[in-house]
Amino acid sequence: MGLLSGMMGHASEVSIEKITKEFQPIMVEEERIERAYRLIRDMLVFTNKRLILVNKQGLTGSKVDYQSIPYGSIKTFSMESAGIGDLDAELKIWLTGETTPTIKQDFRKGDNINEAYRVLSRFVLK
Repeated sequence: MGLLSGMMGHASEVSIEKITKEFQPIMVEEERIERAYRLIRDMLVFTNKRLILVNKQGLTGSKVDYQSIPYGSIKTFSMESAGIGDLDAELKIWLTGETTPTIKQDFRKGDNINEAYRVLSRFVLK
């Protein structure tokens, strides 16, 4: 898992307890982190209110871009499971007005892409 997985472009689940303090300054009242996935330095963070894409920039990663996507702006999402011989599964998200997926993220076969898909389903399909 870890570094090799990140170098190959795969997301690995992150402990909510480990990142809660980091995200507290940008979260609104009654917002909580549901699931989080790391790709080397970048992250996908699912809260009960939005999806946050985290892009750490520069050599040191001290400059961070937080992109918030309200679940209401997600038009379509799909999950492609890992098959026999496949090492990864893929999550794709289309935003309103887009004809191609805006977000594509690979998950390692052992990581639970189903949980990420369920979180999206719970909040997008309200």
